[in-house]
Amino acid sequence: MLLCIDTGNTNSVFSIWDGEKFLSHWRISTDHRRTADEYFVWLQTMISLRHFDLDIDACIISTTAPRVLFNLRVLCNRYFNTRPLVVGKPETRLPVAPRVDFGTVVGPDRLVNTVAAFDRHGPDLIVVDFGTATTFDVVDTDGAYIGGVIAPGVNLSLEALHMAAAALPHVDVTMPEKVIGTNTVACIQSGIYWGYIGLTQGIVDKIRQERARPMKVIATGGLAPLFDQGFDLFDAIEDDLTMHGLRLIHDYNNKETGHG
Repeated sequence: MLLCIDTGNTNSVFSIWDGEKFLSHWRISTDHRRTADEYFVWLQTMISLRHFDLDIDACIISTTAPRVLFNLRVLCNRYFNTRPLVVGKPETRLPVAPRVDFGTVVGPDRLVNTVAAFDRHGPDLIVVDFGTATTFDVVDTDGAYIGGVIAPGVNLSLEALHMAAAALPHVDVTMPEKVIGTNTVACIQSGIYWGYIGLTQGIVDKIRQERARPMKVIATGGLAPLFDQGFDLFDAIEDDLTMHGLRLIHDYNNKETGHG
């Protein structure tokens, strides 16, 4: 079985692939202080609740939080007796190398999403990921990542607004009934919701103009469905895009080395 680990700045997702399907997905808060032993106890508990064996013989990791990588490596080495593939490291190959400015380090999550989206939807894509940051990744005709856009994430914007203006409350992200708010909470919700609708539409339009060709828009991330209510923003929403990409990259590297 393959253990896929996607560690973001806020949450980490662990998934197990049995060769035909993902058996389950588990989410835990990202914390660089969490040890390999703690990861294992938590993961073992989650797996036991699903009543299948912990028979992992391969691991792959994508992380945008470098400080957690050491303990994740130890987890794979100590408890599963395997050296994990780490997306973004030189030894982990991609089906198509990114084409960006020399010396640019592309976020591993963006590379993984590019591979997965191209596999499922073909060429000429814009992948919008509503995570800690809201990212727009452009996928070329051959599946290469060729650049994109990074904007503050929705929850990050809400937190910054609250920190900079202490009198403003924390609010949930939701689609407001109308644009003009008649109380503070409604005003903030309207600003965030319609602001990100406008941001998404505007950036997608600009990318399409610059590329001068039709491009599908694929959304991922927990908030993607929220911004698709009543709008034709996205051609598809993929909730497991990153896990699918990790599995593909693992398989590609196994084939390249003759182990799969």
